[in-house]
Amino acid sequence: MDDSAKDESMHGAPVDLSFKNIISLKDTHALEPNSGLRPLKRNSEMKYLSCALRLNNNDITDLCDLPTTIKIFLAEPSHLAWLDLSFNKITHIAEVLCQLQELRLLYLHGNNICILSEVDMLGTLPHLHSITLHGNVIETNKSYRSHVISVLPQLKSMDFSAVTRNERALAKIWHQSNKHRKSKESLQ
Repeated sequence: MDDSAKDESMHGAPVDLSFKNIISLKDTHALEPNSGLRPLKRNSEMKYLSCALRLNNNDITDLCDLPTTIKIFLAEPSHLAWLDLSFNKITHIAEVLCQLQELRLLYLHGNNICILSEVDMLGTLPHLHSITLHGNVIETNKSYRSHVISVLPQLKSMDFSAVTRNERALAKIWHQSNKHRKSKESLQ
């Protein structure tokens, strides 16, 4: 792919599969994306020139077929930079998300995620700078924001709110003291 085609794919309209009553990602394979303000462009293989995928406002519970779904719709699956999975029925942060090495924005708000430590695995995503997790059970944990900022130190925005330098420093201190407390407890 030449640079102009690559640039076009990076700025194409999002592939929008929101509000489609999707339960299983296998159900997406025969769907046509919603039309938006900007028309979706396709390559010669009829795959979309986009780096954004919207699967929000559905009934998705399992992400195991996410890589296949991305490959079916996107001309450059490895360039996926924005993934919207908000307002679904997701209960766990799936390891398949860690395969999305170019991911920059991840929306997971309004789901049923209840294990805060599952956020830790997203630390392997080098470019992830914006995440939403509010509206999940994990938000009720008193150390929710500090924990997420400490395990994702590259974050610039969390829950549509900027991560400040002060917040980052406090999260680092929180993380170190929490780690120290846990190691002390394991010695007892």
